Amino acid sequence: MSTRPPHPEATSAEVPAVPLTLEGYSVLHQMMRVRWSAWRQLRPTQKTEIIHEAVGLFGRLEQGPHGQSAMYSLLGHKGDLMFIHFRKSFDDLNQTELQLVKLKLNDYLEPTTSYLSVIELGLYDSSVKTYKELTDRGVSPHSEEWNTAIKETLDRQREAMHPRLFPAIPPNRYACFYPMNRLRGEEKNWYSLPIEERARQMNEHGLVGRRYAGEVRQIITGSIGFDDWEWGVDLFADDPLVFKKLIYEMRFDHVSAVYALFGAFYVGLRVPATGLGKLLNGELPKA
Repeated sequence: MSTRPPHPEATSAEVPAVPLTLEGYSVLHQMMRVRWSAWRQLRPTQKTEIIHEAVGLFGRLEQGPHGQSAMYSLLGHKGDLMFIHFRKSFDDLNQTELQLVKLKLNDYLEPTTSYLSVIELGLYDSSVKTYKELTDRGVSPHSEEWNTAIKETLDRQREAMHPRLFPAIPPNRYACFYPMNRLRGEEKNWYSLPIEERARQMNEHGLVGRRYAGEVRQIITGSIGFDDWEWGVDLFADDPLVFKKLIYEMRFDHVSAVYALFGAFYVGLRVPATGLGKLLNGELPKA
C-alpha cells in the first residue's frame, strides 16, 4: 500500500522546510596523478628513501586515534591514487594535508581534484515527527522552547548514531566515490517539495540501499558550502559489481530518477601503506 500523502501541498506552512542533520567526521578526498617519467629517472636508493619516509607517515595515518586515512589505486585516467581522510575537524584535515606536502614523495605527485565534506545523517523522519509534535502543542518555530526541544532531539540522536558519525574507514578491497546534487530546474525542484514528501521519498530511497547491507558499506557526506556539489557518496565492497547493481537499481527509485544529478565516479583498490613501494614499482599489492 502506498504511503504517499494525498495532498502534500496542504501541510502547515509553519513547519520548517529544512530537515535536522547530524554531523560527524570531517572528510577529505584527494586524487593524485604520479609523475611517472620523473619517478623512473630516480636511482633505486632515492626511491627507497622516498618510499620509506612515505610508508612511515601513511602507516601512522592509517591507524590514527582520531580518524583514519586510506590509500587506493585508482582505475582509469582520472588519477593514480586516491587518499581518503576522516578527521575530527577541518583543522585536522589541513594538518594532514600539510604532512603529505612535506613528504619527498609529494615532488612526484600532481593533484587532479579533491573533495571536502562532513559525514552527515539526515533526520527526515525525526524532523517531521518532532516538528509536528511541537506545532501541535502550539510551539512557535525557532522560539526558545522550540530550540530547546530540537537540541534535546539532536543530542539523543547524536548519542545513538555515534558509530555511524565517527566510523572507521571500511577495510573492503574496493571503494567507489562520487558527488551528487538534488535537481533544481524549471519544472522539478527538490527543495520546493514539502518536507513530508521529501521524507517519504528518502525513506523509499533508503530501502534500496538496505537491501545491499551485507554486500556494501555506504557513507554519505554533506558538502553544501564546502565544495562544488551538495553531497559525496562513498561505497565500500569486496566485489565492485555491487557498485553497478546498487547504483543502477537506485536510478529507478523516484528520488534518484527525478531529482538526482551525479558527478564523476572514482573507483579504486585499497592499498595498505606497506604496499606503496610495490605500487610505485608497477605492481598491485595485496590489501
